[in-house]
Amino acid sequence: MPSAHARRRKGYEHELEIRQHRLIVDEPQESGGADAGPTPSELLAGALASCTAITIEMYANRKEWELGQVEVSVEYTRAAKDEPPVFDLRIRIPEGLSDEQRERILVIAGKCPVHRTLAADDVQIQDSLEAGTG
Repeated sequence: MPSAHARRRKGYEHELEIRQHRLIVDEPQESGGADAGPTPSELLAGALASCTAITIEMYANRKEWELGQVEVSVEYTRAAKDEPPVFDLRIRIPEGLSDEQRERILVIAGKCPVHRTLAADDVQIQDSLEAGTG
């Protein structure tokens, strides 16, 4: 089961632990941080971009398609009040694929786990609070 643990270092800077990996997450200086790492929203956009790219490449490998360089860019716009957030996802693949292959890649891109999670209407977040730190 995927999990992540964030621990404050100083100010808004946090160390994010995921399995044996460590990342620094922070806010930019104009938001009161030290800009020591990406923001949580940037990590969310990065998760969508990387998951989409990996999903496309895994599918292409199974189909034995030679894709070459795949690039996925995501711009995240925070939601205004009473409006959903917007993720502008752009996939760049080399030329030379058929129309059918390009259409299939676009369908498969929407099936990446992060994409499906963000698009789900029934995502649940269960909050709890514990006293003390460990």
